[in-house]
Order: sequence, then C-alpha cells, then structure tokens
Amino acid sequence: MIKYVITLLFSVSLLNAQDNVTIQTEVNVGDVFEIGKPETNKYKHIDFPRENFIIKRGGIANYRRAHGEEVVVTAVKEKKDGTTEIKIKRNDGGRFFNSHTVVSADFKEAINSGELQAL
Repeated sequence: MIKYVITLLFSVSLLNAQDNVTIQTEVNVGDVFEIGKPETNKYKHIDFPRENFIIKRGGIANYRRAHGEEVVVTAVKEKKDGTTEIKIKRNDGGRFFNSHTVVSADFKEAINSGELQAL
C-alpha cells in the first residue's frame, strides 16, 4: 500500500514540475524565433494589425500566411507591470501581410502559448 502512495506522489510531483517549466525566459535583440500556430483562429499575444488596417495599407489580410515565418527581435522593453514587450520583424526583410514591417508581442505569453517558438 505504501509503495502505491509513494508512486502516486512522485507522479504528481513530476507532472506539476512539467507544467511550471517555461521554454525560454530571457530575450535579446537579434534572437530568431518562428511564428507558430495560434490556439484559436487569431493570434492573441502577437499584436498583428486588424484586417481593416492591413487592407487600408494595400496588404492581404491572411493570418495563416504568418505561420512558419522566421522573425528576429529588434527591440525589447520591460513594462511597469512586469511583462516583456518585444518588437519583431521578418528575418527575410519582407513585410507582414505586405503592409507592416514591425509588429509587437508579449514575449512570455507568446512563448508559453506556442505563438512564438525558439529556433
């Protein structure tokens, strides 16, 4: 009986430890990431412009095309509330949606949700 209790406690502690692990905690200018697939239809933590702003600037509002793009960090800003805001641009020098060169993102939330993935 005691070995079952110990096994259960060990399993629970391993699962709990896995949930608390983050992939990457620090970011610097020049780090390269890949844009991942969002949990829903829209990106929540990468601040892509709304469709009407993309179309107004002559772009194509297709958020699926952003998936898989390599991006590089151009600026890092620590906000007062403790979040880290980063500015990212495409690694190949192109524009997002043929209209925007730089977009911002909440780094920690984007990494944890899988919207940004380290290369």
